[in-house]
Amino acid sequence: MKGLRTISKIIVSGASPGQKERIIIMAKKVQGNLKLRIPGGKATAGPPVGSTLGQWGLNMMDFINPFNEKTKEYAGKNVIVHIKVYDDRTFDWVCLGQPVDDLIREKLKLEKGSGKPNSEKVGKLSKADLEEIAKVKMSQMNAIDLDGAMKTVAGTARSMGVEVEE
Repeated sequence: MKGLRTISKIIVSGASPGQKERIIIMAKKVQGNLKLRIPGGKATAGPPVGSTLGQWGLNMMDFINPFNEKTKEYAGKNVIVHIKVYDDRTFDWVCLGQPVDDLIREKLKLEKGSGKPNSEKVGKLSKADLEEIAKVKMSQMNAIDLDGAMKTVAGTARSMGVEVEE
């Protein structure tokens, strides 16, 4: 997705008092899209944040302080962050919350998924648990309705070696 442009509008007044305002559209070229998994409220200038942002020439503290402030409620839990880097060394970021696999492991109190998910099962997820996780992640999923989101969560669970009740 390199080369995408984000459009920002600047309104400039016309040359004469009778003219309407002109809108000049300026675009920032997107240099990179970064995806990081960072402990909530605990971002530091060290790896993975510092090394990743440093490669792009970004000011780390412009990301770290707002991120830590926004993700206090996720203390000790990993969160997914998408950072869009522009050619003028500015950036935008979006916090997507906990990953689905972390929510499943938290629900079942597991340390990790199965190394052999087809033969070794590590837990069982009820339909109510599936629905609860799907509701939390619905806004970030590529699903039309709750049923589709539940199927996506069920697929993640199966790939971790977790049985899903029908």
